[in-house]
Amino acid sequence: MDWLYRAARPLVFRMDPENAHKAAIRALAMLPAGTPDAGTAGLAMTVAGIRFPNPVGLAAGFDKDAEAVDALFRLGFGAVEAGTITPLPQAGNPRPRLFRLAEDRAVINRFGFNSQGGDAAEARLRRRLGRPGVVGINVGANKESPDRIADYGAMARRMAPLASYITLNISSPNTPGLRALQDENALADLISAVEEGVAGTTTPIFLKIAPDLSDRELDAVARLAIDRRLGAVLIGNTTLSRPASLQSVHAAETGGLSGAPLRALAQDRLATLYRASAGQVPLIGIGGIASAEHAWARIRAGASLIQLYSALVYEGPMLPRRIVAGLAELMRRDGFTDLAAAVGVDVR
Repeated sequence: MDWLYRAARPLVFRMDPENAHKAAIRALAMLPAGTPDAGTAGLAMTVAGIRFPNPVGLAAGFDKDAEAVDALFRLGFGAVEAGTITPLPQAGNPRPRLFRLAEDRAVINRFGFNSQGGDAAEARLRRRLGRPGVVGINVGANKESPDRIADYGAMARRMAPLASYITLNISSPNTPGLRALQDENALADLISAVEEGVAGTTTPIFLKIAPDLSDRELDAVARLAIDRRLGAVLIGNTTLSRPASLQSVHAAETGGLSGAPLRALAQDRLATLYRASAGQVPLIGIGGIASAEHAWARIRAGASLIQLYSALVYEGPMLPRRIVAGLAELMRRDGFTDLAAAVGVDVR
């Protein structure tokens, strides 16, 4: 499949990025359900009571409306996170809003939580109930909502029975005011609303934060995550920062930057949060991961799991399987028989 993607990529890159993305989702949705990885020796991880057969997950943003969840397991992911799903349908920001920065192996998006809404996603997720595979549901608030915290609570209530875990996305830079929910007081209120939403289920709550948070802000997140016994913290989403090294003509586009230029920042923020939480909260590392070496470095810096998305654009659909195979080799090279023993070893 790698050679086929390499052959097709020049044609794909001539397409509008958003149209290419939609075509990929449509093609995947037509495939039969894939069989989730049964587990690679030493690579299975248990986080928040959930067994992940391998640590490589698909980040939210690829399958926004849960259209191709089961087919995505064909690519070798240990988990698939659908969303971000909002209560009501919304169009998101005007197009164009997705840009490939090919020279930088990066992407900028300013989608703004475009979503078919909770009803459409819920119907699809109900149809897949009983199928295997770890499926996270990433939820958000509508842009025009008079009460965004209530939106998260309502979505948690609807999606908790259908999800392996619920992720609260408060880190998108493309919905005005959303990142204000990362403030310690607002975040406490948000978690309370979501706890009410998942009451009566065993579905754990995960929190997705931005890689642009300061050390002080990460300290606050760590305290709250420990106190409220969150299942995991995902760090992070796209960044508003722009490294001076960017070469693409699209480098000045507004929106969130992901891909290779985010790697160093995302790793630094992960390590800082791991130290702030003293390893008491499972962390999921996201941002710029495009190889087994990148994933291994993120695990050694404190990640129990990793997720990727933008790298698929440049590395192709076999990337998850290559990372899983490479992690097994790197783990053995460094003298580990169990991945859990390597988490945070470089920052303890």
